[in-house]
Amino acid sequence: MSVPGRPRSPLARALLCVTSVLAGAVVAAVPAGATPSPGDEGGPPMLREVLESAGRSYLEARTAVTNSNRRHQGLANDLREIERRIAELTPEVGLIAANAYRTGRLRPVMVLVGSSSPETYLRRAESLDQLALRDNSRLHELRQARKRATRAKIAIDAELAEKQKQLSIMTVRKREAERALTLVGGESTGGWVDARSPVARPAPRGRNGSWPRESCDRKDPTTSGCVTPRMLHALAETQRAGFTRYVACYRPGGPYEHPKGRACDFSSQQKGFGGDARGDDRIYGNNLAAFLVRNADRLGILYVIWYRQIWFPATGWRKYSAAHGDPSSDHTNHVHLSML
Repeated sequence: MSVPGRPRSPLARALLCVTSVLAGAVVAAVPAGATPSPGDEGGPPMLREVLESAGRSYLEARTAVTNSNRRHQGLANDLREIERRIAELTPEVGLIAANAYRTGRLRPVMVLVGSSSPETYLRRAESLDQLALRDNSRLHELRQARKRATRAKIAIDAELAEKQKQLSIMTVRKREAERALTLVGGESTGGWVDARSPVARPAPRGRNGSWPRESCDRKDPTTSGCVTPRMLHALAETQRAGFTRYVACYRPGGPYEHPKGRACDFSSQQKGFGGDARGDDRIYGNNLAAFLVRNADRLGILYVIWYRQIWFPATGWRKYSAAHGDPSSDHTNHVHLSML
């Protein structure tokens, strides 16, 4: 139940919007063969809002977990090396302590009193200095090693806590996406995944491995509009992998990623967008969807839609029934790709 006057969360708005669609909201269908328009992506806008918000947050948390694992491994390696050195130093320092106990730590002046000549005095003085330096050095090194070990253990505990925090975020975002998709028939499916799909060249990431936000500032080679650098890279890699049939990316207007330069529609046909894909056209779409999913992490993909199914990083392939019953909104004539 919502509280009067309090704004609903994106997920709550999405669920309400999806429910209203399923309850009987009527949307005009687009004739088969028409180019997908801003309102023909299928599904209510708030669903896409949840998928974008949850998807970005999920992937950011996953990146944080990867970074945390890397730092944790580095700290663990450091701790093992420190503990190895402590194990080496401990017996030596123990001997120093035992010798000091037995000899009572004779003062240097007592050792030097019996020197028979200036030369002997100097030699004994040098030996004493060297022994003192060695003993003090070992004692100091052991103390420092123990301090470093303590700091490393504290850092490891902090990394484990950070990792758990990010894993919790991933769990929450996954549930949000699953709840939203369930209301549009989001039953889990095998979808299209093929380990034999070509491997794309990775898109540039931030220094911490994240996907920074990008502007629509690159010329879209498929229209007169613009795309983001990441979208342009994904388009180039897709075509390099042999998926060279008709594609359209930028479209003005609408609530989705096309006007932001972060989406492309890959037709399963050679020219334009026709009816439901059959035969070779269907195989082409299947292979393209599998390629995009296999390379989602390399390219920075937010989600993929094909043939009434949607792939989302947190959920995998799910059925997608909140469309309008035509090839464009059902995505049975093109593969839709949205980028981070």
